[in-house]
Amino acid sequence: MFKPSDAPRLFGLAPGVDFPKALITGLHSRLEGQPPEAMARVDLIVNTRRMARRMRDLFDAGPAGFLPRIRLLTQLDTLVPNVTLPPATPALRRRLALIQLVSKLLDTDSSLAPRASLYALSDSLASLIDEMQGEGVSADAIADLDVSDQSGHWQRARTFLEIAQRYLAHTITEPDTEARQRQLISRIITHWDESPPQHPIILAGSTGSRGTTSMLMQAVARLPQGAIILPGFDFDMPTAVWADLDRELLSEDHPQYRFRHLMKALDLSRAQVTPWTETAPHSAPRNALVSLSLRPAPVTHAWLTEGPALENLAGATADLTLLEAPTPRIEALSIALRLRQAVEDGQTAALITPDRMLSRQVTAALDRWDILPDDSAGTPLHLSPPGRFLRHVARLFGTKLGAEALLTLLKHPLTHSGSDRNAHLLNTQRLELQIRKDGLPYPSAEGVQRVAAKIAAKLKEPQAFNAWADWVAGIFPDNQIHGPLLLTDWTARHLGLANAIAAGQAGGENHELWAKKTGEKAAAVMAELAAHAEHGGEMSASDYADLAGALLSGAEVRDRDAPRPDIMVWGTLEARVQGADLVILGGLNDGVWPEAPPPDPWLNRQMRLQAGLLLPERRIGLSSHDYQQAIAAREVWLTRAIRSDEAETVPSRWLNRLGNLLGGLSQTGGPEAWQQMRARGDVWVDQVRALEQVTRTDPAPRPSPRPPVAARPRELSVTEIKRLIRDPYAIYARHSLKLRRISPLVQSPDAPVRGIILHEIMERFVKSATADPALLTKQNMMKIAAEVLEVEAPWPAARAMWLARIGRVADWFIEHEKRRQSFSTPVAFENAARGKHVFPDLGFTLNGIADRIDKSEYGDVLIYDYKTGAPPSPKEQRSFDKQLLIEAAMVEAGSFAEIGPAPVALAAFIGLGAKPVEIPAPLEDEPPAEVLAGLHDLIASYLSPTQGFTARRMVKTEDAAGDYDQLSRFGEWDGTSPANAEDVE
Repeated sequence: MFKPSDAPRLFGLAPGVDFPKALITGLHSRLEGQPPEAMARVDLIVNTRRMARRMRDLFDAGPAGFLPRIRLLTQLDTLVPNVTLPPATPALRRRLALIQLVSKLLDTDSSLAPRASLYALSDSLASLIDEMQGEGVSADAIADLDVSDQSGHWQRARTFLEIAQRYLAHTITEPDTEARQRQLISRIITHWDESPPQHPIILAGSTGSRGTTSMLMQAVARLPQGAIILPGFDFDMPTAVWADLDRELLSEDHPQYRFRHLMKALDLSRAQVTPWTETAPHSAPRNALVSLSLRPAPVTHAWLTEGPALENLAGATADLTLLEAPTPRIEALSIALRLRQAVEDGQTAALITPDRMLSRQVTAALDRWDILPDDSAGTPLHLSPPGRFLRHVARLFGTKLGAEALLTLLKHPLTHSGSDRNAHLLNTQRLELQIRKDGLPYPSAEGVQRVAAKIAAKLKEPQAFNAWADWVAGIFPDNQIHGPLLLTDWTARHLGLANAIAAGQAGGENHELWAKKTGEKAAAVMAELAAHAEHGGEMSASDYADLAGALLSGAEVRDRDAPRPDIMVWGTLEARVQGADLVILGGLNDGVWPEAPPPDPWLNRQMRLQAGLLLPERRIGLSSHDYQQAIAAREVWLTRAIRSDEAETVPSRWLNRLGNLLGGLSQTGGPEAWQQMRARGDVWVDQVRALEQVTRTDPAPRPSPRPPVAARPRELSVTEIKRLIRDPYAIYARHSLKLRRISPLVQSPDAPVRGIILHEIMERFVKSATADPALLTKQNMMKIAAEVLEVEAPWPAARAMWLARIGRVADWFIEHEKRRQSFSTPVAFENAARGKHVFPDLGFTLNGIADRIDKSEYGDVLIYDYKTGAPPSPKEQRSFDKQLLIEAAMVEAGSFAEIGPAPVALAAFIGLGAKPVEIPAPLEDEPPAEVLAGLHDLIASYLSPTQGFTARRMVKTEDAAGDYDQLSRFGEWDGTSPANAEDVE
């Protein structure tokens, strides 16, 4: 294939050339005239599976012939016969070993790092070890670094790096993947030195960015029939600029730096790198423009001399579109619109971006037109249904089962997927509604059975539901484990519980958890964990849940549906496998593309340089090379969002350089070309605005419905009178429309719950003190409070806080209680103090429940109501909050059967908030007879067909939230809007 040569062979293909296609063209041209089987003797090494797959597709497209032996850089075991190594130590085993080592170190000295950073430190340490092995840097080289000018942080880092040193010592005999790759390549090179192969060996598509790969590339280039084919080689860059790339610290971020580094290692000049084929790039003027814009920073003065010589700027940018969207959402929609246009025009199109959020937004937008792109990254396994399910199950071991966690799992599509899924969903809905009604923050087996019994009592045939409830009570509660267990035990428990939940009542293995591609991938991840669990040692439940989640998040799965082969989403590495008519470079903002270098907890930049490890600039250089290749495609979009969700963004440095270069070439039409690029992008932003345009509708008026008299409420409670005055619409919605607020699934320690518990505490305390005055003590009150809170308040933090609050008001309450009991005796509490008052002429019944009713020795009645917050003032009671005034009027009218007609001497609110206070009701200003007469008139008015139930008529504050604000469409109107009275049927 190649003529004999003493110099290494280094070829290149310009940016914009279809690399796999040109590679095959060059192979055919060099083998022209040779027998067909000559192609079968070629060893072709490529760097990605996508590259290998595309090459096979191109060969399959014809003409008929033999294939070369295509293999990946990571699969070299059969490259040289009899040169191989045992399988590498699995990465998971290495990870578990490092976790154990770091865990023991943190147990020994907790000041080194917080326990929560265990997995982050372990993974970061594993990445450093991979990098050291890939670059051939020994642990001794790290230990011998000159750190005389470094801070004390280095001493802490060295403690962890000693773990890496001990680990690396074992990789010689038990190599992991990186160590094995380096050892294998070293053996292959040694064999080639002794017995050079005579058949063609070609390594194509790699930049040699890693030390091990670069070592192999140098060896291949020196073989008798070996060659390296570099992707995206810049033939437009002058020789003098190539020489300037030798200044490493200034040039590592240049896209061609790695090639210059390889050329130096092979002792080759720029002139000795020749094109693999004569295939021309799509736009030679554009390549020259981009090449000049990417010159190393110290030599950008070349813009002044070489810039005016650039030819045909209009042609170079004719197929470039710059889209600067106001927001990431508009950027994603614009890209989706262009991809949709590509489908209609029969074009192949690829979105290239490192921003996974952007690619997911574009995929979601394309779903509007039923377009599913071929996403090379797939979907992270932990976001798939099996991944989410396994993570939910793992969390059951580390936390007490909550109602939200229970219902989340019960509703998961993989739960009870063995059989009778429909009945399971129906029963889940029943259970949820009852939990919302009764409250069950932390479901235990007994709690589930108690709630289920109430549901079963309403069913005609409860047997099937009871069997299902027994399954729920037996599977979900009581899985929390407090002590550490071996990883083998955790894995077995996790898989056992996951299978039991997925199978449902029928049990067995007939369920959907491990079905389809996502299930198969999840099964493989868990099987690998189980296989290596013996190396994991002991860990806590939370540590296991974190480990399982991390393993699932590290795996990806391709969508089970067949995507469109002509619409692709690629990572930046796949810019080298171009073959698309349209390429969209998305997310061109600094920090996104190029990505911000990740924080390094171990070595600073200077130390990395001394050790020979990757510098942050090298990562930027590789990303820059991907950009240079991608922008050379036939038609290219450059997109960015001007603002993120948080602040204004900074354009990518490459975009800035291109814009600045064109902006300075005013004599050759540079600014005009840049503006035309922008104008083409603005057209699509305008299309997105048109697509998103909505027809404005008038806001809803403030409702004041007038239902038929027969549909108006004929019975209200005393506490609802306040709501009738302040927000009549809420009464209409609750009683006329029969709408009830659904309680939250996770009951929180809010004010209503606190009030219920406080009433229970005070009732029990006052009853005990009435029976035995010696118990009227703070000690007794706190004892009762602790007992009630233990049962009724399953929130440890809230329980402690409420108990402390009761302790602060206890002395005040006891002092005033002694005074109260000196002239009266409690005779009725909430459960017994129930009254009913009927207005016969209206056909209306008023119900009332008093917190507490006392009687004096003279037969006078005293009414008390407990408040956890600030009680209403006398002025508020006169106008709005008439609860005590109405209850007093009902007592005097004999509406409380347990009390009988009696004069009311006092009615008072007892406020037990931060500032305890007792506020009496203004009985003298509001005599009972007048209160009942006023109430009669109020009820009569709302039973009139002309009276509407106005929304938020006189709310206390505008920001007060109501249960029916959404129904009334509050927000489209406000408190100043006039009421819109409307008859409703």
